[in-house]
Amino acid sequence: MDEVFIDAMNKVAGRLASLAAKESLKGKRVYIFNAEKAIITGNPKYILEHYKDKISRGDPYKGPFYPRPPDKMLRRMIRGMLPYKKPRGREAYKRVKVFISVPKEYSEKTFTKFEELDREPKTRRITLGQLSLMTGAKKTW
Repeated sequence: MDEVFIDAMNKVAGRLASLAAKESLKGKRVYIFNAEKAIITGNPKYILEHYKDKISRGDPYKGPFYPRPPDKMLRRMIRGMLPYKKPRGREAYKRVKVFISVPKEYSEKTFTKFEELDREPKTRRITLGQLSLMTGAKKTW
């Protein structure tokens, strides 16, 4: 089975998530590192307001539950781009692993280059690490 290793540093989270979902649906294992350094473009104030609105929505006991750590946020974005309620999407979602920083066992791996992810935007942005701290995550990275 093929494996794809992606470094999320300074990559737009939405583009990264869609590419990871496509690769996973093809049957490849997808490993994403440095999730806390992935970025969301736009006005940070509005992005924070949007995520706080999502988190406060619903019942605290019955959900919906939205993740606060950056690796789980990115994995949730990928889930939104997969047909996760169907068996094919569920299997694809299991093939996606997201990490904060680079674990020791993967430190020698070479990252796959994708041209569509290499363009760094010149607009306002916020990293997933900053967003997760502002939404109430405990810093573990």
